[in-house]
Amino acid sequence: MLLALDAGNTNIVFALMKGREIRARWRIATDPRRTADEYAVWLRQLLDLSGYGLDDVEAVIIATVVPRALHNLEVLAEKYFNVTPLVAGRAPVEFGIAVDLPQPEAVGADRLVNAIAAHEAHPGDLIVIDFGTATTFDVIDYSGTYKGGVIAPGINLSLDALVAAAAKLPRIAIEAPEGAQVIGRSTEEAMHSGIYWGYVSMIEGLVARIKAEIGRQAKVVATGGLATLFDKHSEVFDAIEPDLTITGLGILYERSLT
Repeated sequence: MLLALDAGNTNIVFALMKGREIRARWRIATDPRRTADEYAVWLRQLLDLSGYGLDDVEAVIIATVVPRALHNLEVLAEKYFNVTPLVAGRAPVEFGIAVDLPQPEAVGADRLVNAIAAHEAHPGDLIVIDFGTATTFDVIDYSGTYKGGVIAPGINLSLDALVAAAAKLPRIAIEAPEGAQVIGRSTEEAMHSGIYWGYVSMIEGLVARIKAEIGRQAKVVATGGLATLFDKHSEVFDAIEPDLTITGLGILYERSLT
């Protein structure tokens, strides 16, 4: 089976795949100081709890936007799975997607992997929104060419900055205001409204502007854990793909075999 690793700024997702089917997935906080041995102890226990073992992993593929974390993940694959890991964007696993930008090498691996998976699943022009540490809006045209996008602060990052900068504001959970009201009648309600509805408005506003700039119909595909939260009170998403990045890694691995 394939072990696909999506190493983001906040978390690393480990997914065990059979073909494109995800058999198990686990998440750990991203820490570039974490050694291969520490990953192995953690992962061995989770594999065992899911009915698998280290010997079930036949290949490893990694996408990362945290260069300092890559070395220890590569050592993990070589030392504990006895395989040379594939790294998205590095030979022999080239992205195989046209990037219509002045500096295509600067685009994050996760954004291109998302573009590959979204284009394969959804024909036509696309806007892919990924709710992570940052919230990214990526534009892929009908031919599969990556055209660029938008990077905005993630909602957790925005809330952290607000609480850190304002001494009297409390920490709150990120959730839709009760009853979907906008006008808060307490500090906490006002914060819920500002964070939630402010973010919904940003999403809807940016999508509208991006669509106007594209000049054609475009499907909006969302991924990331918070996509379903915003879908409750907005009709901006045409599809939600929770495992878009992992699916893209599975596609890249399949292509590497041909």
